[in-house]
Amino acid sequence: MSQPGRQDFSDKAEAKFKPDSQKTFTEHVGDMATGKLDNLGSTVQPQQDKSMAQKAGDAMSGQQNHNPGERSLMDKAKDAVGLGDKHSTNREL
Repeated sequence: MSQPGRQDFSDKAEAKFKPDSQKTFTEHVGDMATGKLDNLGSTVQPQQDKSMAQKAGDAMSGQQNHNPGERSLMDKAKDAVGLGDKHSTNREL
């Protein structure tokens, strides 16, 4: 369970794994907005104030904010099953 004010882990996973081709315009906009807000929440909340579950969730979604160039584990998993960004280059897991 995520902390108050943060995007629920199950909602985040659902948005990540649903192919973009199956999303409506509204879903694209909603995903982008909630992702930005959740990233902001991750950035402003000090690491020591996060629960263990929230730290793990942030690590899996790439929101640790200390390695902004690092691809998230979720993105790597999507690539592994063929659901990754079709515009990305061939990256190693």
